[in-house]
Amino acid sequence: MLQFSRAIYRELAPGIDVSVNPEAHRLVIDACERSVERLVTDRRYFARPARTLFHDIRPFFPVQDQARVLRVVESYLTVADEWLSRRPPSKVDALGNRLQCQASTRRGTPCRRAPLPANGYCPSHQHLAETERSEVLAA
Repeated sequence: MLQFSRAIYRELAPGIDVSVNPEAHRLVIDACERSVERLVTDRRYFARPARTLFHDIRPFFPVQDQARVLRVVESYLTVADEWLSRRPPSKVDALGNRLQCQASTRRGTPCRRAPLPANGYCPSHQHLAETERSEVLAA
């Protein structure tokens, strides 16, 4: 997944204004990597990754370049999201981390069972997914 964050950085690097912050290049690449990693590990609760990344990096660009920065960020993160959605369901995420159910046990520890691909909950905690869906529809 680093290829997406590095591609965003490579395309935006020439326009970074280092007069704002001497460490602007490092801060931009760190923000890109954080956003792509969160997109991979927490897609369900990361509603607007392009907007989040843009807000994190826009202080490092001149005002006249910000429209281009937003277009670049949106295009690359859209491609990354499409790539993630085409991946077949598996027991690990794109970073190689083992997937776990999103629920907690009665003792407060995270459930260690493998989630179903449809909603991120194991068969024992499917009722929580239905509760989430009804709360979203009510809002």
